[in-house]
Amino acid sequence: MTSPIEIEGAEASSVLDKESAPQGDAPKPKEPEGRKPGQLMWARFKRDRAGVISACIVLFFFVIAAAAPLISKVYGKDPYTLYGQENPELLDMFTMPAAPFGGIDGDFWFGIEPGLGRDVFTQLLYGMRNSMATALAATIIMTVLGVLIGLAGGYFGGKIDYWLGRVTDFFMALPSQLFFVAAMPVITTVFVAPDKETPTYVRASAIIIVLAFLGWMSMSRIVRGATLSLRDREFIEAARISGASPWRIIRKELLPNIVTPTLVQATLTLPSTILNIAFLSFVGVGYVEPTPDWGRMFSIGANIVEQDPYYMLFPGVAMVIFIVSFNLLGDSVRDAFDPKGNR
Repeated sequence: MTSPIEIEGAEASSVLDKESAPQGDAPKPKEPEGRKPGQLMWARFKRDRAGVISACIVLFFFVIAAAAPLISKVYGKDPYTLYGQENPELLDMFTMPAAPFGGIDGDFWFGIEPGLGRDVFTQLLYGMRNSMATALAATIIMTVLGVLIGLAGGYFGGKIDYWLGRVTDFFMALPSQLFFVAAMPVITTVFVAPDKETPTYVRASAIIIVLAFLGWMSMSRIVRGATLSLRDREFIEAARISGASPWRIIRKELLPNIVTPTLVQATLTLPSTILNIAFLSFVGVGYVEPTPDWGRMFSIGANIVEQDPYYMLFPGVAMVIFIVSFNLLGDSVRDAFDPKGNR
């Protein structure tokens, strides 16, 4: 007679035999695939609600700025026509908007400009367009200059790093705002005779040159620090031993590893560049009449704020929303690239 212990042993042995037996053509479970750093960064960014909302707002601003001519055509007005002069009923005897709230109505969505009677809505669209395009061009040049100088100083070291560092210190010591005001008239007179009107493209080029000339230092310092931390790593030494040239090491080994700090710093630089452009136009050395510009609108509004406070309402609100959103976007990008850092 078989004992209960033997029966249990036989059943256990049968179960083990079934588990160890080949399963034929049964599919094997898939091994989890590792995600690339870019995919991990994107996943972390999507979880940041503030970052996603800020990105949508910034994208919206860029889209409407790029589409300003199309929107103006559909809207039926432009930023240059003097509607108050064509229709005297739009302005009162003091050349202020006759309609309440700065002339806001169905025809002029954001009101009209006191004095000349230009449309505020299209002025704001074209002003955003000019400011963003100029700031984007200046930021790209700043980034390229900062990356090149930072890489050269951090990788080669020695006297090259020493003299590049001293040049960087010199430019950082300059009072940038005063230098902006002093340099702009000088640069424009180099290209245009004093008795002739300066074309808009010359002013735009001068603004970009001045901003890029005084804005690359922070990027250079960040890239130099990142390069110093990488140049003695094993993969850099292996590239040197294999006979790779310095240019190849910088291009193939160092540049891909400094993308993160470069992108984060560029994201934080663009809004400050827009503020600098607005400052130049506000003090009268940036864009001038009749070119629409954010800073020029603030300059006009500052002179009439007591008589018509609504003129500066929409440009001011748009500027605040854009700058705050872009700064939040920069913080979110930094946190997505560096998950160990806590905001």
